Amino acid sequence: MNKIPLSLISQLTVREVASRYRGSMLGLIWSLATPLFMLAVFTFFFAVVFQSRWGQGQTSPTEFGLIVFAGLTPFNLFAEMVSRAPNLVTAQPNLVKKVVFPLAVLPIVAMGSALFQAAIAIVVLLVFQITLGSGFHTVVLLLPLLVLPLCLFTLGVTWFLAALGVYVRDVSQLMPSIVTALMFLSPIFYPSSNLPEWIRPFAANNPLAFSIETVREAVIFGRLPNLVMWLLGIVGGLIVAALGYAFFQKTRKGFADVL
Repeated sequence: MNKIPLSLISQLTVREVASRYRGSMLGLIWSLATPLFMLAVFTFFFAVVFQSRWGQGQTSPTEFGLIVFAGLTPFNLFAEMVSRAPNLVTAQPNLVKKVVFPLAVLPIVAMGSALFQAAIAIVVLLVFQITLGSGFHTVVLLLPLLVLPLCLFTLGVTWFLAALGVYVRDVSQLMPSIVTALMFLSPIFYPSSNLPEWIRPFAANNPLAFSIETVREAVIFGRLPNLVMWLLGIVGGLIVAALGYAFFQKTRKGFADVL
């Protein structure tokens, strides 16, 4: 794997985060306002309108909104990355033609921006949780490590889709439908234990399920994931990242010809 300049990645990430809100009246305040609004909406509908409860009813309707939001945050990180992936390279034709520019940093920069959004969402969630009297779990401090399997897996998929999107433009049209399907197939709005027995083996093979449940268990319930499963997630994420990066580097030679 070629050396990737960390200074370039940090500069581009800061620029991307700033450019996302450049020109808007509230600027970076939107990064806080958006998850705050979404959490308020989830809490209102699940607590007031539907009176929903998680699992077998051991949680209050208000907590249900927090639980859903906690699961949705890591999923949104993945969803943002794969939705943007097919256009990451095609949107930068000038960079493609610069032989010296390391195109492989584009997915890493996108990951940095997505992680910034996810971090803000987690902070908003924690503030809500503490305000409602649920307290703060010190396990949350380990979140950067706990989400590492998800980040590695997502990065590998993004490298693959970024390269594929250059040659097959239809990929970008497929992603919204795929992301929507994955959202309902992942344990975001329901615990895995509520699934019928016959479908649980299939749900267990969902690569997003473990990370979604890990973040939710850590933030809401203060529980650590199974160490063996986490290590397997790291190994699997590294394999997917390596394969995605290799595919990107192998196919990048033809980017300039296509664009």
